[in-house]
Amino acid sequence: MDAAMTAQPDFKAARPARLDPAFRAPDRPFWSLPSAEAFARVGSSPSGLSSREANLRLKRFGPNVARPAARAGLLRRIIGRLTQPLVALLLIAGFVSGGVGDFASSAIIATVVGLSIALEVWQEHKADVAAEALRRSVALQANVLRDGALVSIPVARIVPGDMVELRPGDIAPADGWVIESNSLRVDEAALTGEAYPVEKRPGPSGAATMAEAYDALFAGSSAVSGSGLLLVAATGADTEFGRMALSLGADAPRTAFARGLNDLGRLILKLTIFLCLFVLLAQIVLHRPIMEAFLFALALAVGMTPELLPMVTTVTLSRGAVRMAERRVVCKTLSAIHDLGAMDVLCTDKTGTLTEAKVALAAAVDPDGRPSADVLSLAAANARPPAGGGGVLDQAILSAGPVSHGWSVVDEAPFDFVRRRSSVLAEKDGDRLIIVKGAPEAVLAACRAVSRSDGPRALDDAERSRVAAEVDAGAAKGLRCLAVATRAAGDGRAISPADERDLVLQGLCFFADPVKATAPAAAARLKALGVSIKILSGDAPAVVARVAAEIGLPRLQVLTGDQVAELSEAALAVRVRAVDLFARLAPDQKVRVVRALSRAGHTVGFLGDGINDAPAIRAADAGLSVESATDVARAAADLIMLESDLGVLADGVAEGRRTHANILKYIRMATSSNFGNMISMAVASVALPFLPLAPVQVLLNNLLYDVSEAGIPFDDVDAEEARAPHGWDIGRIYRFMLVMGPLSSAFDLAAFATLRLAFDAPVAAFQTAWFVESMITQILVVFVIRTARPFWSARPHRLLVAASLGALGCAIAVALSPLGAPFGFVSPGSAALAAMLAISLCYLAAAEIAKRFAMQAPKSAPRRRLRRA
Repeated sequence: MDAAMTAQPDFKAARPARLDPAFRAPDRPFWSLPSAEAFARVGSSPSGLSSREANLRLKRFGPNVARPAARAGLLRRIIGRLTQPLVALLLIAGFVSGGVGDFASSAIIATVVGLSIALEVWQEHKADVAAEALRRSVALQANVLRDGALVSIPVARIVPGDMVELRPGDIAPADGWVIESNSLRVDEAALTGEAYPVEKRPGPSGAATMAEAYDALFAGSSAVSGSGLLLVAATGADTEFGRMALSLGADAPRTAFARGLNDLGRLILKLTIFLCLFVLLAQIVLHRPIMEAFLFALALAVGMTPELLPMVTTVTLSRGAVRMAERRVVCKTLSAIHDLGAMDVLCTDKTGTLTEAKVALAAAVDPDGRPSADVLSLAAANARPPAGGGGVLDQAILSAGPVSHGWSVVDEAPFDFVRRRSSVLAEKDGDRLIIVKGAPEAVLAACRAVSRSDGPRALDDAERSRVAAEVDAGAAKGLRCLAVATRAAGDGRAISPADERDLVLQGLCFFADPVKATAPAAAARLKALGVSIKILSGDAPAVVARVAAEIGLPRLQVLTGDQVAELSEAALAVRVRAVDLFARLAPDQKVRVVRALSRAGHTVGFLGDGINDAPAIRAADAGLSVESATDVARAAADLIMLESDLGVLADGVAEGRRTHANILKYIRMATSSNFGNMISMAVASVALPFLPLAPVQVLLNNLLYDVSEAGIPFDDVDAEEARAPHGWDIGRIYRFMLVMGPLSSAFDLAAFATLRLAFDAPVAAFQTAWFVESMITQILVVFVIRTARPFWSARPHRLLVAASLGALGCAIAVALSPLGAPFGFVSPGSAALAAMLAISLCYLAAAEIAKRFAMQAPKSAPRRRLRRA
């Protein structure tokens, strides 16, 4: 950034004018105003706003977000639960019970519903608080002039009238005027459809459309090169982007995780409708009381539904997010935890993740291979400091030592990923040169000659081969390379990419970026977790191959960007399966590779930190970036690594799988247990002259069982479950339910027969004894089916033990004490209880054997691939 932009303005000398109340809805596009009128319109000045004024405007205009997140309050949460179909039906049943004089049932139904809603709301509130804290920790920041000084603030706190500094990689946080520009080029394809970066400079442009407004910046666009100052005209929903978001009015598409839950919901709904209709019709055919039959069928519907699934999933994901944050990975969305655990292919750039990102200049040589201070001087004249948006290679050049090149830069054509080179118009001692540096092949393509010790030579095939051989020799050592070329300039004061022609190659700069000491071990860990690594880089093939060899990746074929460009989408989907190394890729080619891997059946993660990585991050199933990345890369990512280290990512993958495993654990337990109980009660309601459990007893059974599973989010997971990628497999859940549910029912029916034939138990005693047997089997089997190992070899978490045994103790205490009278419980006798205990123990032994079959994956079933919606 030039001196005019870095100098601190005198705030006291230029106090902001009073805010024009009409500026939010001008009668013409804001970019049509000249700068002087723009400052007056928003009540600001070149020195920005005072902190006090900014705070007042924040209260007036609200946070700078396009669609404010609607965080549900307590009342809204409760109303949301009460309007759920099954809960609403349950409340109706409670009112009906009270209306016919059964006040005890009505009170019990109200209590059960109240406790269930209270538990769910409290747990979800805690989860939301934790997730919001994590999101704030990785919120985007912007450099803003406040009180005359440049400070970094959260983007959400930007207000109209702020002066915002933009550098390469920054996202424009709001709509506004370009006040200063230093070769600022911006990608605004998402807003205007323009495929290439456009130049921005002060106006007025007098443009009629956004696409023609070279003097305006719009929220959501991103700086590709150069730098500038933005005067904010509109924030939040008042921006063009905000208006688009509000006009769409739709929520974000459902994630793969949400779609998996939806599939599960449909499965449960079908089974529930079938069982309830069967029971209701059977009761009517048998001439049972209609009201009792209705309440019993309704209780079956509630019992069949794992109504705490939203709470369990939210709490489990939230706890997983907190644990991942402890492992230095922050989730911007909870569902991203699932997608990270499902990842089986990781695409990554090498700089900063596989290498140290401590790039150092190894050598500056002339075309003859001799060290050259002149080449370093020319490269330094073309380099930009970090404050001006210079990259790591520019920083390495400027840090190579005291380079007093003496060149004065008049104009520049910044680097972009299409040309892969940058150029400056520079003057020194009366000489005027266009100095170009960039990727060797990109610079050579614009050269006509090469500077040799005996003078310039035409750049024929032999000379090109000599230069290419020198570049390849450096690449074989793992050195990155930039070429430097020049040509004499005319009398003009401006240049453009069109001036990059007829150049003379002056030399080459080589850079070293050592591989991280932790990279080989981290790559091995990811491989052990079933995640294959593919390097997608813009560097030369030999450099990519060298890095791959150093971290232990198999030295397979390297596919270059030129080769990718020649392949059709179908052909690329085939090639990417066998290729792990990709070199000289353009940003759009990285996206093509990611999508080709997805089409080939993989769940793809992409880890990147640069402007050119953002499209591929967005295209991946699991988009990853690092805390030090550019704004545009961080905004595109679902997960932010606080350390640029693959070891941190391996920890995150393991935690993602652990989290998903606990969710599946609850689903397996709840669906199989509820399904078994419902079959038992449906059969018994037909075979017995009375209901096996009263409706309120069914509800109490369901509530206590849900409480017993409240510790699942904290449970430990078998190491085997974290070793391979996972995904939603409804078929496996269905298989588990069809095996374990009927097994449970078989022992329930044995208990029915024992109570009816051996003990001739009265109705109340029958219901009490079976309630106790049902609670023992449902709760204790949790310790059997929570693990694929023998249950005694996998220790559960103490919170799960406490919740389960506590709920079981409560169930037995209620059933066998005076507390059970309102529920219709009586003492069934010690002999009947002993028989129920024996049946329960036999069931647990059978479940230990059956689970090995129930948990087997179908041999031919493919793993379900996830796609980000």
